[in-house]
Amino acid sequence: MRGIELSKGYFEEYGRPLLESEFADIFPYIAVGYVGSGSDRYGYDDEISQDHDFEPGFCIFIPGENVIDRKRVFQLERAYAKLPKEYKGFTRQIMSPVGGNRNGVIEIEDFYLKAVGSKDGNLSLEQWLTLPDYALAEAVNGQVYLDNYGEFTRIREIIMDMPRDIRLKRIAGNLLIMAQAGQYNYTRCLKHGEIEAAQIACNEFVDAALKASFLLQSKYMPYYKWSFRALSQLEDSQELTELLSYLLMSDHRAENIAKKKYAAIENVATYMIVQLNKYGLTKAICGDLEKHAYSVNDKIDDGNIRNMNILAAI
Repeated sequence: MRGIELSKGYFEEYGRPLLESEFADIFPYIAVGYVGSGSDRYGYDDEISQDHDFEPGFCIFIPGENVIDRKRVFQLERAYAKLPKEYKGFTRQIMSPVGGNRNGVIEIEDFYLKAVGSKDGNLSLEQWLTLPDYALAEAVNGQVYLDNYGEFTRIREIIMDMPRDIRLKRIAGNLLIMAQAGQYNYTRCLKHGEIEAAQIACNEFVDAALKASFLLQSKYMPYYKWSFRALSQLEDSQELTELLSYLLMSDHRAENIAKKKYAAIENVATYMIVQLNKYGLTKAICGDLEKHAYSVNDKIDDGNIRNMNILAAI
């Protein structure tokens, strides 16, 4: 059973009746869901994932003390802690007295402050430029079962909507890394006999290609160990998934394999250029990703962001 399925069933059977009966007075201000860090929040968990941080539970997101009295919050925390310890063959974890739990009662501002460094989702330019993709993904993943007050979802939607100029800056930077690492340095490293460096270049190329693919579809790439699983869920991603997998899994010490890997790199570049043209993000007419990177950068409206180093958001 997946964590989200376990959580939703546990909430509907025990959580919702509790909130609607014993906390009807504050129920209009509550949001409930299963969001945050961990493979289970993405639906990527399996039996192996159940060896840690796996339990029947859910998040109760509440606004600050100016909306709900602290005494009532304490009563809600106590009530959540007393919910059944066993469900569908799984046991709940012991609640930590100092916080840090992924489930239970969580203040909305605390959740978003921990996730992205902003209580209300309004990120500074520096934050948009520097926050890693996976941190943004963790803030908006999972499922929200209900949001009576609307505040949790309002902030969530702000974070989901990366400003266009920032998205273009990130795309441009990743395209440049793809050009340098894949189209240029991979073969140069091999010619120098630097086999290890060639593999690092290949890995850098793949990582940048992954990030660019998600950004092109206005999505955030999750933590690296789930990146390929998430990639397979993107639109028109099968060819790209196969190419990137080949680049990571194949050995390049044999000359014929090295040539095939470089051909795969160029095929990924072609795929990216097709996507850039699909979204009207480049005016360059060539196979050189570096030129496309600067063409994307030229599309940025804000002069300050456009004139920053092209790698400023990487």
